[in-house]
Amino acid sequence: MNAFTDITEVLRRIIDLGGPVVAILIGMSVITGAVTLYKLWQYRAAGVGRHLVLSEAMGIWDSGEARAASRRLDDSRSYLAPMIASAMRGKGGKHLPDRLTAEAGAAFERLESGFRILDSIAQLAPLLGLFGTVLGMIDAFQALQNAGSSVDPSILAGGIWVALMTTAVGLAVAMPTSLILTWFESRMAKERAFAELALSTILAPRGEAQTAEVPAGVPAYAG
Repeated sequence: MNAFTDITEVLRRIIDLGGPVVAILIGMSVITGAVTLYKLWQYRAAGVGRHLVLSEAMGIWDSGEARAASRRLDDSRSYLAPMIASAMRGKGGKHLPDRLTAEAGAAFERLESGFRILDSIAQLAPLLGLFGTVLGMIDAFQALQNAGSSVDPSILAGGIWVALMTTAVGLAVAMPTSLILTWFESRMAKERAFAELALSTILAPRGEAQTAEVPAGVPAYAG
C-alpha cells in the first residue's frame, strides 16, 4: 500500500510540474500497457508461435498418410489447426482456397488488432512532448518579461527544465511503445510465413507438387 501511495505521489508531482500534456502522456502509457497485456494474453490463448504438433501433422500429410495426419492434428492447440483441418478434408471444391483465404484474413485482423493504437501512440507521444515544451518555454519567457529589470536567472532556468520534462516524458512513452509494436509485428510476420508454408503443404503435398496449383491469393492464409 505504501509503495502504491509513493508511486501515486510521484505521478501527481510530475503532472503538477508538466501540466495537462504530461497527464495525457501518462494516460497514453497506461493504454500502451493495457494493449500489450491484452495482446500477450490473446497470443497465448490462440497458440501463436506454438505450432510443433501442427508441424508434425504437416510432415505426416506430406508423406502421404492423410488419416494419420488428421489424427495428429486433433492434438494441436494452434489457432491454425481448424483451418488446416478444413483444408485436409477438402470440402468446398474449387471455392475452398477462396474461403480459406477469407477466413485467414479475418483471423489475422483479430491478431493484429491494437497495432494502430500502438503505432499512433509511438508517433504522437514525441509530438505531444514537444508541444508541451513549446508551451512551457512560452510561459518561462513570459515570466521573464514580467520580472522586468529585476531578472532572476533561476526563473528562466526553472521554467526551461520544467518545459523540457514534457519532451523527456514523451520520448519515454514513445520508445518502448515503438519497440513493443515492432516485436508484435515481427511475431505476426513469422505467423504469416508459417501459414503460407502450412497451406502450401496441405494443398500441394510433395507427391503432388507437380500437378497441384496453389492460388495466387492463398499465401496470405493464416486462419
